[in-house]
Amino acid sequence: MKAAFLLIAAVLLSTTISGQSQPSPPTGKAAATIDLAGYWVSVVSEDWRWRMVTPLKGDAASVPINAEARKVVDAWDPAKDEAASLECKAYGAPAVMRIPGRLHITWQDDNTLKIETDAGTQTRLFHFHAQPPAKSAPSWQGFSAATWEGETQPPSGGIALGLGMGARPQRSRALQITTTQLRPGYLRKNGVPYSDQTVLKEYYDRFTEPNGDEWLTITTVVTDPVYLSIPFVTTTDFRREPDGSKFRPTPCSAR
Repeated sequence: MKAAFLLIAAVLLSTTISGQSQPSPPTGKAAATIDLAGYWVSVVSEDWRWRMVTPLKGDAASVPINAEARKVVDAWDPAKDEAASLECKAYGAPAVMRIPGRLHITWQDDNTLKIETDAGTQTRLFHFHAQPPAKSAPSWQGFSAATWEGETQPPSGGIALGLGMGARPQRSRALQITTTQLRPGYLRKNGVPYSDQTVLKEYYDRFTEPNGDEWLTITTVVTDPVYLSIPFVTTTDFRREPDGSKFRPTPCSAR
């Protein structure tokens, strides 16, 4: 009887445990340690010749392209892109953050962070607790899965203006983005290509200077087995603006 009692108790305990619902993980918004909401303007402190104007045809300097990509670069013709309604090829997720302009960042819902760009009038959606849909058509912005990671630490890169030896800004932990399901496009407006096999990883860090200026640094890693010999890595800086009075969306341009 003692053995039977223990067996019944074990069954009841197992049923009770299995019937208990597991707590849901916090939403992306609730777990956020970086306040990214608001308006941000890009500050071009490097790569001026490739970002502020459309580079000359054939100029792929600093991008680790391979022989296949060189063929595409040398054949670039903006008129053909315009005729095919492909003016947005340089405004896909791997490139749009490098185009000088402004961002408007908001929460679309508790698990979706939205970034709107005035350059090209693009919208990026960062999805927390979500997997890429199995059947989805490739797009300029693809599907972006988001996670929070890391710990608060001093910055290792990006802009740090006017800092003395004893005044280092504090950077919040990173937001990591992985983007897939991309439509083929350009890493630069002069036809430097990326393919539909590209995987884009981004790391968003925010820090505040002693004078109160708030900065957002985006580290971008583009991996493309079709057109790149090694991953293409860049960092892009944005400064927070007080409001959206200067945010002026403009359409994509092939030139």
